[in-house]
Amino acid sequence: MPLAEEDEQEIDHALGVWRQGDVSLNVGLEFVHFADLLRPHSPASDQAANGLVADGEGIEAGATVVLDEVRGVVVLSQTCDVVRGCRARPFVEVAPLVEVSELWMEEIRRLKRPAFAYVPKVAHKHLVADLDRVMTVEKALVAGWNRTPGWEADAEVRDFAFALARKRSRFAFPDDFVVASARLQGHLVKKHNKQTDEGAHLRAIDEIRVRAAPSWNDGEVRLGWWFIKSADPEGVRVDWPTFLEQWLAHFDQTGRFRLDPPIACRLEDMTARDFVESDRLDLDRLSVA
Repeated sequence: MPLAEEDEQEIDHALGVWRQGDVSLNVGLEFVHFADLLRPHSPASDQAANGLVADGEGIEAGATVVLDEVRGVVVLSQTCDVVRGCRARPFVEVAPLVEVSELWMEEIRRLKRPAFAYVPKVAHKHLVADLDRVMTVEKALVAGWNRTPGWEADAEVRDFAFALARKRSRFAFPDDFVVASARLQGHLVKKHNKQTDEGAHLRAIDEIRVRAAPSWNDGEVRLGWWFIKSADPEGVRVDWPTFLEQWLAHFDQTGRFRLDPPIACRLEDMTARDFVESDRLDLDRLSVA
């Protein structure tokens, strides 16, 4: 049965006000994914499998649709695709909104947890976008949702779009670098949330960038490190040189990597060349105590 012209116009009119980053907080929203209920390993699939067992029903191997009720959803599709006609662009991508702690909320806002995205207008509810889960829905369904603007300022939607891009474009560091940096990252994880001078310096860092010269594939590689800070830590004695030296002492240099002197700076202090030739070292783990 083809879509009637009046229905098409109604859908397109409803979607005309939606934007990337907007949310729906409709009661009863469900998120869909497939699971093998013989081997459940998410809260939703565990619940589904346990429900079947409790009801005395058998569980069959293979793909099973799992429905998970969520607090809300946020639009991931770009605005230009959302507002285009439903015949030309019939789908919208959404992610579920999940509740996190106040500490996680601030870390997500500062892009320190790549699996999530900060949504300003629902932050007071401690809700963020769970980017590990994405669902495709047709626009006719979205047309029936209540729309809540997800942001107000252009800078807020830029940050949201950057969080989405970063999730999909994180650099895959070579395996031997991952091994060589394991003790360093473990140390930073342990010290990040401590109420110490070192912890204060770590919390002032927005991101760490690493540049390999001549390249990551060479037999001997020199690594340049930039510890990009939002500001100097307050309430403690500022001593970046000491802590940079201490941190990189945990990096294993017995292999092909050699370290250039690290730099602590603001983003605007980096050259464009340094930025584009370096790769972001994820800070996702640095906030895990």
